[in-house]
Amino acid sequence: MKKKLLVSLLSCSMVLGMLAGCGQSAPADSAPAAPAADTASEPAATEAEAPAAEEAPAADSDSGEDVTITFMASQDWIQDAEMELGEKFTEETGIKVDYQIVPSDQYESLLMTKINAGECTDIFGGQSSQFSIVTQFDVEKNAVDLSGESWAGNVDPAAAVELSVDGKLYGQPIQDVSACWAVAYNISLFDELGLSIPTNYAEFCDVCEKIKAADVIPIYECVSDGWHHVCWTEAAVAATQADASYPDALNNNTATFEGNEELTTMFSQLKELADLGYMGDNYMSNEYADAPASIASGEYAMVLYNQGLGAEVNAVDPSFPEDNIGYFVNPLCDNQALNVNYCGPSRFIFSGSKNIDAAKKYLEFMASDESLAYMTENVGKFNQLPFSNAPSAYSDVVQDFYDRYPTKVAVFQASVKYYNPAWMDIGADMSAMFLGEMTPEEVLKDIDKLRAEQAAAASDPAWN
Repeated sequence: MKKKLLVSLLSCSMVLGMLAGCGQSAPADSAPAAPAADTASEPAATEAEAPAAEEAPAADSDSGEDVTITFMASQDWIQDAEMELGEKFTEETGIKVDYQIVPSDQYESLLMTKINAGECTDIFGGQSSQFSIVTQFDVEKNAVDLSGESWAGNVDPAAAVELSVDGKLYGQPIQDVSACWAVAYNISLFDELGLSIPTNYAEFCDVCEKIKAADVIPIYECVSDGWHHVCWTEAAVAATQADASYPDALNNNTATFEGNEELTTMFSQLKELADLGYMGDNYMSNEYADAPASIASGEYAMVLYNQGLGAEVNAVDPSFPEDNIGYFVNPLCDNQALNVNYCGPSRFIFSGSKNIDAAKKYLEFMASDESLAYMTENVGKFNQLPFSNAPSAYSDVVQDFYDRYPTKVAVFQASVKYYNPAWMDIGADMSAMFLGEMTPEEVLKDIDKLRAEQAAAASDPAWN
């Protein structure tokens, strides 16, 4: 299936005013969420003039009443293709969709402020996780049970687990969770320089050194977005491989991040990659949205990305073939396991919405055969959306990548409590580490502190 990526964002309604508390630091239980995937542009942070609680009562679209559902999400979660489908949804039902896109570094704070005030949008985006949907979003109180919806049985069981509490489904996946954060590389450049896919950290450094010697910047990194550089920590699967009981020990508060040998190595090696110049001079100010163009230009050779980069680079430069982008796992800590994560951006219907029926119609529309096929066709990184009725579009290059790594290990976002909600705070600490203001050991110590704060807010007995 030939795929294309729509690069320009469609115009969407933006939130216009900020609640008084939104400029303050987020409380421990509302830290910004982990990243997800990508769109090409970065809208400004805004908030709706009228809270959802003041909206008109829900009405059947056949009644002739003007119904608008509001949908707030982080900047990289709603694709152009979904907004196009939203227009089609409006044509078919008469229900309008007001997409409210918020920068990722502000999103969770704003979301939790609105949820706690009882003024959330009809639909809100949130990261799935069997832990955080309880401790952070309290979906049993704040979201609508979707178990009885016509599409609920089509959700991939592994993805459904991360959206369920006591067997009840509270969310709908937005994106392809089969993709993982891996090192995407320019195949022709590797061939030209006689480079092979590295199988450990030392080989990765050797590859970077040879690329740098060819006057190409080895790695495109974009710390300024606040979240992308944290994706390198998915190499923490090495700690799970070293001790399969480690995630459970973290969840039971009988182990810490501080002092773990694999995690200390992971952060130290990442800092070393920057210090050796393998990320170039502008890695602190680069932006994630510019990654495809930076690879297409030949200025950079590699970037940590999902398995849709080939299509995105091709969209920037049609002379750059999609299959000229290959992938290998993040080799920090000599990792050779595939980092799997069935958590991802998801749609939740706010329990306080006055438009629950209309919001349910939108979710039903997005889970239809036609919509899932359209999303797969038009979003480069969507190869297999987590629904049984979604088509598969793996290219040979992507399938080869998955086949190369038979060992699969769950990332900490899915296996460790309170890690995902602390993502942006971890990113801030890592930025300080790159600047020499914190050591890897101090970053790990602060992760323990952040998790303890989250646990206290959740009244977790393991921390009491």
